[in-house]
Amino acid sequence: MKRKMFAVMALVSLVLALLMTRATFTDNAHAQNARGADGDTFKFNGKTWRSQQDFVESGARCATKHPDAIKAAEIQTALEQFRAQRNQAGAAQSSAAASVTIPVYFHVINVGSKVSEGNVSDRMIQRQIDVLNQSYGGATGGAGTAFGFALAGVDRTTNSYWYTAEPGTQAESEMKTALRQGGADALNFYTNNPGGGLLGWATFPSSYRSRPEDDGVVCLFSSLPGGSAEPYNEGDTGTHEVGHWLGLYHTFQGGCSTKNDDVSDTPAERSPAFGCPVQRDSCAKLAGLDPIYNFMDYTDDPCMYQFTAGQATRMSDMYAQYRQP
Repeated sequence: MKRKMFAVMALVSLVLALLMTRATFTDNAHAQNARGADGDTFKFNGKTWRSQQDFVESGARCATKHPDAIKAAEIQTALEQFRAQRNQAGAAQSSAAASVTIPVYFHVINVGSKVSEGNVSDRMIQRQIDVLNQSYGGATGGAGTAFGFALAGVDRTTNSYWYTAEPGTQAESEMKTALRQGGADALNFYTNNPGGGLLGWATFPSSYRSRPEDDGVVCLFSSLPGGSAEPYNEGDTGTHEVGHWLGLYHTFQGGCSTKNDDVSDTPAERSPAFGCPVQRDSCAKLAGLDPIYNFMDYTDDPCMYQFTAGQATRMSDMYAQYRQP
């Protein structure tokens, strides 16, 4: 559909700003619109929320468990020490575009033979790999990163218990223990139909050493390119969750603080964006509009198209620290 129409969006941004009710809201307008108008419900994957904002705030958009403030500070300190030690040793950094190829093992959990029962096609899987390569390679309009992705294997499991596995459950643990392949550098990509309308979740690289069996990303099967999970069906749930797997936080992490997501070139935003609210500026006292086009926000797939150079550097460094063979 897109990949990713960022040039067109740039040309019509002023028109969109006038048309969209969430375009330039202040904090008060944001609060007023948070629940949606009467009848303005958001229906997704068999579940109904009072608004898309309610969907976002429920945690269903991304169920990745972020470290608390103390743990996040420890992770950042360790990263800064790693960078200093590497620089002192004169070690090379793998930052050239697509200089690191990540093997991807797809684990398809289903309850039947049809795509509607979770058994996504080989074509959808390859299209997801293509989306990852385009997004991380900078082909969609953002900064190119060091990472390319190559399909290493596909397995298919019919298991109704795993099919609805949610994060932190026994079903998730059993699924991953049975199916996971490769080492720290291998991306294990699980697809199923978790409860609660969840779109996906991931583990961070810093947690691999303590719980390697949990490592990987899980995505709603219909969020793959060509799936039925509109407006989240262009594969960018996968892009988003792999961003976590490579060490990125949400762009709204930390709200309107200077620390934000520990990446200096992603403007702060008070809360996650949804839809595609052009010109949104929820941290008006800080520089920059909200990064609604960033893959690590919560906007709709057609709105997302970029990583920043700072995010690319952080992912390279976190990979070298925790995942590099």
